[in-house]
Amino acid sequence: MTKLALSDEILSSIEKPERYIGHEVNAIVKDLSKIDVRFCMCFPDVYEVGMSHLGIQILYDMFNQREDTWCERVYSPWPDLDKIMREQDIPLFALESQQPIKDFDFLGITLQYEMCYTNVLQVLELSHIPLFSKDRTDDDPIVIGGGPCTYNPEPIADFFDIIYIGEGETVYYDMLDLYKELRAKKASRHDILLALSHIEGLYMPAFYDVTYNDDGTIASFTGREGVPATIKRQVVGNLSDTFYPRKPIVPYLKAVQDRAVLEIQRGCIRGCRFCQAGMIYRPIRARSLEVLKQNTIDIIKNTGYEEITLSSLSSSDYPYLGELLDYLIAEMGDRKVNISLPSLRIDAFAIDVMSRVQDVKKSSVTFAPEAGTQRLRDVINKGLTEEQIMKGATDAFRAGWDKVKLYFMLGQPTETDDDVRGIPILANEMAKTFYAEIPKENRRGKCQITISTSYFVPKPFTPFQWAAQISPDEYLRRKSVLMETLKQQLNFKSIKYNWHDSNTSIIEGLLARGDRRVGRVIYEVYKAGGIFDAWTDYFDEKKWTEAIAKTGIDMDFYTLRERSTDEILPWDYIDTGITKKFLAREYDRAKKGIVTPNCRQACGGCGCTEFNVGVCIEPKSGTAQEL
Repeated sequence: MTKLALSDEILSSIEKPERYIGHEVNAIVKDLSKIDVRFCMCFPDVYEVGMSHLGIQILYDMFNQREDTWCERVYSPWPDLDKIMREQDIPLFALESQQPIKDFDFLGITLQYEMCYTNVLQVLELSHIPLFSKDRTDDDPIVIGGGPCTYNPEPIADFFDIIYIGEGETVYYDMLDLYKELRAKKASRHDILLALSHIEGLYMPAFYDVTYNDDGTIASFTGREGVPATIKRQVVGNLSDTFYPRKPIVPYLKAVQDRAVLEIQRGCIRGCRFCQAGMIYRPIRARSLEVLKQNTIDIIKNTGYEEITLSSLSSSDYPYLGELLDYLIAEMGDRKVNISLPSLRIDAFAIDVMSRVQDVKKSSVTFAPEAGTQRLRDVINKGLTEEQIMKGATDAFRAGWDKVKLYFMLGQPTETDDDVRGIPILANEMAKTFYAEIPKENRRGKCQITISTSYFVPKPFTPFQWAAQISPDEYLRRKSVLMETLKQQLNFKSIKYNWHDSNTSIIEGLLARGDRRVGRVIYEVYKAGGIFDAWTDYFDEKKWTEAIAKTGIDMDFYTLRERSTDEILPWDYIDTGITKKFLAREYDRAKKGIVTPNCRQACGGCGCTEFNVGVCIEPKSGTAQEL
């Protein structure tokens, strides 16, 4: 049994000590004497959140398939342990070996959400690794970042040695092989990073310089020492023939997603103009039915989970969904395993499927119209009409559901007060449909329509990357317009309204589209004690306001300003396959309210055909149009 890094006294004094002891089912322990490379994978949030992340499970399994490499895990210590570790100078440690992170070759940090950036600094400091890459020596681990936030890594560029752009199953093995070769030659840290920079998809911020115009915009972004001018996103071509964990680690604690995960496809065909994931994971690629069947059996057998969820940005677009569900219902029903189906487009097929796998008395059906009027849904290219929404609701009510959740965003480009008022009006129409369609004797009481609004944050590599974000005050004003309209609806007692906090969303906007200068704000917030900013109980707006003032950062410049489409953006050196010309064209079409067909209807010319995989090589139901 590995000796624990924390004493019994410490473990008994903190909340949920199971977060820190390792040795979970399917965790991998290796003989260090036979290992050449030590890699620690980090999710900069609490254990229960990090253990729900499929990406780390995939990379953990992939790295550990190499006999020369041992991949371990670490998560952000909760504030109670954080305090003790600082007071007693206990270095942060990996779960499997319980050994300090500082002794590893690599520390890989998943960047899933901008509000976790202060936790990145927490992990580095507790690991006794210098916060800034420029201060690290040959004795420090190489710190590498991956995940969706790397599509604008500039606000955190100074803290990382390497940023991995794209899907992790592609060039990590090349990186490890070259690292081993160079380390055997006793190459310096500088020379190792310089050599690794020529592996496609790896970005080394220290080798690039940024200059600025007098108005604060970027004047130039240039590489030194022969590094590539652009960093090309890495894409897995064949999802049926790549790494996937069939023995995922089973956490001791109830994780946020406490179930087996079956990724059925990657990418999306829909082209919603606000959605970063739908753009950066293009083109859509499906896993084969046979691979999914085998993965399902193996995962359930190796974990004992009682629920399995299908992971996808839009499960309804998986081409073999009917066949897969028939198999799962037959196979999992015998095993008493529930099936979870998120990300369905609500139509007659989806309602039929949900009726077969859910208990309608206990669950709700979810729609994401995103906008309250058809005009605005066309602007954002949602591809969903009011007729489809109402028919989906009617089908759900007739099938036995009486609870509906509706998700919207406030502050999207061109939104007016009429669009905001359209949200409660649409909810009222749904409630009216329920009372009209369902006889009183068949009801279990009132229907419950829950409206939730989030505060729109423009993201890189979307058509809205140039758009202005509305101010927090304007968000609150629009929220008030919605609430006032809601009170005027005939069925307002059947409608509940939830809204997202505006203070964190405006900071998220700063971090999402900031440049390297914004890194100073993150550093100052962290030095003032800011961690776990993604958690409402720990987010301290005052720390951010003071840090912004101290560093002289113009918040409005990054958040409330609409950018010109010819401006150099902080992330322009990244080649995702999607052209800037396409995104600018989609932004123009958005302003005109013109809908672009989805990728299976007609090719929109986004640029991803260069990958020659997935939907890009499928026949289209329509012909490519001039856009």
